[in-house]
Amino acid sequence: MNTQPTPRELAATIEAFLGDNDLEWEAGARDGEFVVTLPGEKKLKTVVSLVAGDSDLSISAFVIRNPDENHEEFYRSLLRRNLRLPGLAYAIDGSGDVYVTGRVPAAGVDVERLDQILGVVLEAADAPFNELLVIGFLTSMQKEWDWRVSRGESLRNLEAFRHLLDKG
Repeated sequence: MNTQPTPRELAATIEAFLGDNDLEWEAGARDGEFVVTLPGEKKLKTVVSLVAGDSDLSISAFVIRNPDENHEEFYRSLLRRNLRLPGLAYAIDGSGDVYVTGRVPAAGVDVERLDQILGVVLEAADAPFNELLVIGFLTSMQKEWDWRVSRGESLRNLEAFRHLLDKG
């Protein structure tokens, strides 16, 4: 049975894990907070807040802003994905922006659990990102594409969506 670590011991475990895995991080504004930047494939980076508390580890990461359109389909897809997130869940704030959040007991946090948590966060933020963009922002993306084409601007960051946006 795991014993309850102090917040300082939990923070030391987190700091050691981040250092051993060469993850980019900085101290957050709150006591015991680590702000970790995870590199992604579809989403360039995911910023995760880990807060070592008295009895638990709090996890929060921004995924995507409130969609411009198709709200029901957008949020329905997230709710379906919640079924596959071990120990974490999608949530929205007062503005409708999407986060992955969760709390795990401090007693269960070790390097293996931290690796799992950050892996789940990255998968939850990165894997559905392009799909969420298409559902919630296709009209804005089309306007951006058309504007860039008209000005001869780079389309590099929109290439993954060429099949949806290129009308020519």
